[in-house]
Amino acid sequence: MWLFTRYGFYSIACGNAPDGSLDPDVVMVRARQVDHLRELQNRFPQLADVQIVTMPHRDYRYRLVVAKELWVGLVAEIAREQQWSNFKDEAARYQGRAGSDYVHSLHNVWRVMYDLQEGARRTAIRSSPKEP
Repeated sequence: MWLFTRYGFYSIACGNAPDGSLDPDVVMVRARQVDHLRELQNRFPQLADVQIVTMPHRDYRYRLVVAKELWVGLVAEIAREQQWSNFKDEAARYQGRAGSDYVHSLHNVWRVMYDLQEGARRTAIRSSPKEP
């Protein structure tokens, strides 16, 4: 799952059990920028002592490994915080100058997903039956 928040962008995946299989009770909260994980740790004291694991040669370089139940509670709290009508504007306000690269990336993601919507719309129009 991808999660875009005012704190940063996260890719969430199941953690691994000692035997290498997936552990459905553990999640890796992965990030491309270490500051995004630090923002989560600053916001949620439950994460303050969780070590940020750095894996330089992995797709998502930075990660927190936590119990899924803890993560579910934090995501619920993030959802309860929502008090804005425009996410990109809120991210820009919260991030300030230091987060301008993140906000710019949010606009790029918005454009890609808008293009997906418009592509589906164009396909639906092309495939709709012609009127006699």
